[in-house]
Amino acid sequence: MRLAARQLSPVARWCLVVLAVTVCYFATGQIGIQWALVREQISPLWPAAGVALAAPMLLGPRFWPGIFLGALLTNIAIGPSLATVSMLSAGNVIGPMLAYAVMRRLGFRNQFDRLPDAVLLVTIGAIGGTAVSAGLGTGVLVLDGALGAGDFWPTALVWWTGDAIGVLTVAPLLLLTPRFRLPTRVSPARWAEAIALAIAGTGAALLASTAPAKLFVVFPVLVWAALRFRQAGALLCSLCVCTLTIFAAVRGHGPYGSYELVPRMLHVQGFDVTVGMTALVLSTIVLQRDRATAEITEAWLQITEMVDMIAPRQSLRSAMTQRKDD
Repeated sequence: MRLAARQLSPVARWCLVVLAVTVCYFATGQIGIQWALVREQISPLWPAAGVALAAPMLLGPRFWPGIFLGALLTNIAIGPSLATVSMLSAGNVIGPMLAYAVMRRLGFRNQFDRLPDAVLLVTIGAIGGTAVSAGLGTGVLVLDGALGAGDFWPTALVWWTGDAIGVLTVAPLLLLTPRFRLPTRVSPARWAEAIALAIAGTGAALLASTAPAKLFVVFPVLVWAALRFRQAGALLCSLCVCTLTIFAAVRGHGPYGSYELVPRMLHVQGFDVTVGMTALVLSTIVLQRDRATAEITEAWLQITEMVDMIAPRQSLRSAMTQRKDD
């Protein structure tokens, strides 16, 4: 398989990667459409936004046509017109590409193992870049007449919420895929803890979505996931919590049932951003602590080896000096 891939021309490889990005965006876009609140295409959870940001991070910015084609295929069936859909798709490219450029300029690394990387992903990727896409897309719909001018802010808010949560929950997991390795020699106790964490995370997310509000119950589970399963565990828990929270908000269940659309989205956005930031920041801090501990251990081993090498020579020198004195 690798040999065949190497034999492809650069243009053929570029086309295959663009096709793969298109398929990924379209597939995750179809998931987001299932929760659409405005015009059957603007959803409070848009996982495709995470794909759109992670694609240039992992593959490079030259594969941006995959994002555009994926957005075009996602929206073309629900309109309103080909020209409008093309401009919407362009907005879906401009936001993540702008966020990518700014994050790279500020030193973001794909290893995603430093606290500044987590902060940049939240502030620039999940909040800044998605605001650009939401503002451009909603403005295009208003100019086309598909939305009234009075619907601009509610629609833009739902759009921004969906893209931001999609980036917070999906993009970090995609950035971790190059480091993913199948676990080997995992003890039964470790498997039992992972299963218990999955059950506790799902249960806490369901409990948080019931009335009266019990949103705080998810945070001990996030702490558990970050301390014991690092970024992968914390991010998967965050994805579960955000998904179930948005499902409850869309259906008007639990603590969200008494709110209108805009306050409801603000409530969900605030909670899910807090959950995502907690998972990202805490798991990254734990990863930094592990790396610092490993570096200290490695330095201690090197010092010990040097002492072991120096000690015999020093003893021999002391013995020779003592003979001369005698």
